[in-house]
Amino acid sequence: MIKGTAASDGIGIGKILLLEETTLEYTPHAVEDPAAEVERFRSALDTLAEDTMRDAAALRETAGEKEALIMEGHISLLNDPALKGETENLIMGGQCAEEAYAAMCDMFIGIFSSMEDEMMRQRAADVRDIKAGLLRILLGVKEVKVSDAPKGTVLLTKELTPSVTAGIKKGNIVGIITETGGKTSHSAILARALEIPAVLSVPNATAVLKNNQPVIVDGSAGIVIPDPSYDELEAYTEKREKFLREKAELEKFRGLKTKGADGAEYELVCNIGKPDDAVKVIEFDGEGVGLFRTEFLFMDRCSVPSEEEQFAAYQKAALVLKGKPLIIRTLDIGGDKEIPYMGLAKEENPFMGFRAIRYCLKNRDLFRTQLRAILRASAFGDIKIMFPLITCAEELREGKAMVEEIKKELTLLGIPFNRNIEVGIMVETAAAAMLADVLAKEAAFFSIGTNDLTGYTMSCDRGNSNVAYLYSALQPAVLRMIERTIRCGREAGIPVGMCGEAAANAKLIPLLISFGLTEFSVSAPSVLRVRKCIAKWSKAEADRVAEKAMAFTTEQEVSAYLASVI
Repeated sequence: MIKGTAASDGIGIGKILLLEETTLEYTPHAVEDPAAEVERFRSALDTLAEDTMRDAAALRETAGEKEALIMEGHISLLNDPALKGETENLIMGGQCAEEAYAAMCDMFIGIFSSMEDEMMRQRAADVRDIKAGLLRILLGVKEVKVSDAPKGTVLLTKELTPSVTAGIKKGNIVGIITETGGKTSHSAILARALEIPAVLSVPNATAVLKNNQPVIVDGSAGIVIPDPSYDELEAYTEKREKFLREKAELEKFRGLKTKGADGAEYELVCNIGKPDDAVKVIEFDGEGVGLFRTEFLFMDRCSVPSEEEQFAAYQKAALVLKGKPLIIRTLDIGGDKEIPYMGLAKEENPFMGFRAIRYCLKNRDLFRTQLRAILRASAFGDIKIMFPLITCAEELREGKAMVEEIKKELTLLGIPFNRNIEVGIMVETAAAAMLADVLAKEAAFFSIGTNDLTGYTMSCDRGNSNVAYLYSALQPAVLRMIERTIRCGREAGIPVGMCGEAAANAKLIPLLISFGLTEFSVSAPSVLRVRKCIAKWSKAEADRVAEKAMAFTTEQEVSAYLASVI
């Protein structure tokens, strides 16, 4: 048994097809006619762009719009002024196209790989993909295709690139194993979209496993079992059938309102990071967006997005949602979200430092640009504004005052917007939770961010294995913070949602129902599962469970009890 990262649920049983990396060797040499070499480079770029568009069309058919946009994102990399322009400068200096482009790509790969933010590190894989694609064209090397793989194939590769994924026939590939990639990598996103079980980050997978070797891929547990025994095959075949039965059961909840066992209605919305993610909200039957993480619009670029760029992004999401609610969180830079061009100083404790609303209120031009874009987009849908990391009433008041100033500007200019747009806050610190009674009088809504709330309340870094045992939303201290926040919101008559990972936790759902949570914001693929969980509980039954759970004094007691009743 080999352990990796669980990236796409399900069980795959089949034989390995090892995709070995093609050797792309070239001899660096000086070119006699740099202008002609630039033309050769541009021609190769055009060919790769055409191939990429074809791959995107193939992915659109097999996986969906969002996944096709990953491929189309490669085209923006191909046309990146810095990457393309500097390559041409190197060629005009006498380098061959292969050497020049490889050097520039390697520089970008190094920059992305060294970044702290995981999403930015994933961009290194995209650059490696386009680098390999262009070198193949320049060198005349044919790309390996998986479209001819037989049924029952488990794909094994160092890195699953979007260009390789485009050739996958969903019915033939039953599992994916890679040496690299995490849960948020494009490999994981594409595997989930294709509904193919996947285990990523398996150490030395291409060396340990062999072509045509029988294997079991448990994408839910992150386990790979090479050369399975008869008993293992029997057990995992049954496990696969159970998984498929449960999946079919969830489909019964598609198209239904989110209701408890007593008929009480709840909002079940989704967390997104890009406007294109709104498509997935609709595909997975979400009821809107409870959190649009706008910082991702600022990443993977060299400068702040303009007002027009931001407006287009927010408008696009609103139009896709067709009147469903869209809560846009203002820029949450800092902490683990590093944006190099903004020049944030290194801090000893960035999570406690100059970040989120604190940064925005000190960089008013940047904040004003974002707020103008959001307000303009509010004319096209049910958009709400949410401020992150509020810790005191002054921050909320200052943010709201800026919104009012911009409303006056837009009115004078005759630009349409929703004059009654709601402004709410993230409750993700102990300060905000303890001040919830005060903040509830000035915010239109609360959204509890349990990821940060848990970390701040328990004074622990979830990435630190030495204190990871403390990081749980079921800690009694965290539960009391959550209960207080919801109670204060309820008493003030404002809706309270939750957009952290805990909102999809089956153990926590009865407590949230008892406390009075009105909105659950989860990842799009979790919608049907959470809807099913909510349907099991009436308020009265949830109250009985909460009364007992809140009497326990340790996380272990709370967790064990809730596991016994769900």
